[in-house]
Amino acid sequence: VQLQACGGGSVQTGDSLRLACAASERPGSSYAMAWFRQGPGKEREFVAAVRYSGTTHYADSVKGRFAISRDNAKNTVFLQLNSLKAEDTAVYYCAAGGGVILSSIRNVAAYDYWGQGTLVTVSS
Repeated sequence: VQLQACGGGSVQTGDSLRLACAASERPGSSYAMAWFRQGPGKEREFVAAVRYSGTTHYADSVKGRFAISRDNAKNTVFLQLNSLKAEDTAVYYCAAGGGVILSSIRNVAAYDYWGQGTLVTVSS
């Protein structure tokens, strides 16, 4: 399974972006999809996840500004980034995994497949 992410770019504070990530094939039954990010000199951190049912989960730092959604028919996950801040600057990675339990949904290790990353740069 390969994940291909796109949609990153350079924007100003307060702008919006929409990221997309498509899987080459279905990653498994009832798979979860998620976005993580890694800023300069930082560890990879959880941003948002959506379970196969559509239930969503967000990091506190993006709640109310970002929205994750998915199209199960196309094995695709989206991340709408609104009201962007300088601290949102990072490489954003999409991930997919089957059998991700709720208590692990924010953990890097819970996901089997990863995209190559797309860079989001926010400047003031």
